[in-house]
Amino acid sequence: MKQTVMLKKNYEFKIVLTKGRFYLSKDLKIVVLKNKKDIKLLGIAVSTKNGKAFERNRIKRLIRESYKVLEDNIQNGYSIVILINKNIDINNMKYIDILTQMEKTLKKAQLIKE
Repeated sequence: MKQTVMLKKNYEFKIVLTKGRFYLSKDLKIVVLKNKKDIKLLGIAVSTKNGKAFERNRIKRLIRESYKVLEDNIQNGYSIVILINKNIDINNMKYIDILTQMEKTLKKAQLIKE
């Protein structure tokens, strides 16, 4: 992730989740907030209700990899938090599904440069 810094602190997530705008897809919720920096901030959160630790880590890896593909086309200056819906079976999620949903949702949020 070249131009992207990961959100790690709880208060950073709270700021984006409370002040940001929600965009929904079938399996993903993406929250976007404009920041005053010239970098992208990315946070990924998967609830413990979604599965055991190895399953949640697998989904986070797939989300990170999907983000890397789209990273060059996403505008700078935004904080993005990606959430997985709680009632989704994450064992059946595939990389291509996550990639297409993320791309459609980020286009809906007008973050992808065309």
